[in-house]
Amino acid sequence: MLAQPHPNRRDPVAETGHRRELKYPEVPEPLGALCYDNHTHLEIEDGEVGLDVVEHMDLAARAGIAGAITVGGDVASSRWQVEAANREPRLLAAVAIHPNEAPRLAAAGGLEAALDEIEALAHDERVAAIGETGLDYYRTSGDDNLRAQLESFERHIDLAKRLGRPMQIHDREAHDDVVATLRRVGAPAGTVFHCFSGDAALARIAADEGWFVSFAGNVTFKNAPNLREALEVLPRELVLVETDAPFLTPIPFRGRPNAPYLVPVTVRFMAEHLGADADALAARIAENTLGLYGPFEPEARRAWLAERAA
Repeated sequence: MLAQPHPNRRDPVAETGHRRELKYPEVPEPLGALCYDNHTHLEIEDGEVGLDVVEHMDLAARAGIAGAITVGGDVASSRWQVEAANREPRLLAAVAIHPNEAPRLAAAGGLEAALDEIEALAHDERVAAIGETGLDYYRTSGDDNLRAQLESFERHIDLAKRLGRPMQIHDREAHDDVVATLRRVGAPAGTVFHCFSGDAALARIAADEGWFVSFAGNVTFKNAPNLREALEVLPRELVLVETDAPFLTPIPFRGRPNAPYLVPVTVRFMAEHLGADADALAARIAENTLGLYGPFEPEARRAWLAERAA
């Protein structure tokens, strides 16, 4: 029996103050090439009836999505991701203290202990990445709080480098300081800007540095031309796709529950915007994903990890 949903649930009321439609969208037509969800939060329940991990991944398989990285933001949710990934072979986990959690933990005197627990979890063979970590100036302010975020970010960078794990970055209204930090302390191999929120200028920096950029459903939003401009300038070998589920459901389903099976909606939109073939783009993204995180299947993953350690 898989882990039950973490006691987090997405607010049924949208940012507009109106109740969201809580029915999951229909499963889209599968892509002609298998693809992967770079970043999701399967511990957060949504919808009229919540889905368990197997249900999520069975729906994903119907849509041609072969696997997903399920991502933690505190010790409890990170532990949940590791447990889920150990029981469901179509999942890999990412573990971290979210930047908005770091100040709260620091104020309570618990940040060091939490980071130690994240490091212990990170050694598990089903942990593919350290994340999400980074800086968030949208929800956090004050010198002490920002210092706690930076301390946590730098500790995660160090952990990713020591363990040879990719790192998924949360960057919200902190682009300059995220880039400056990565350049100052040295970015891990396989640095990923999750749910990219920058513009073409930041995308060019990422391309120059060899950092991956992951696009979520908000690339389809009318008010996000900056994301589409960023997509245009990136080399395809650095592009990833994600849901950030249950949030950021792509048009035409915005506001409804999101899940890994909706990746094809975003891939098709990206391909259309680029004037590219959707199946070819999906195949390129899949190649990027597997090259970054390694195989999902347990036996293949163990062999891959052993080869890297030799």
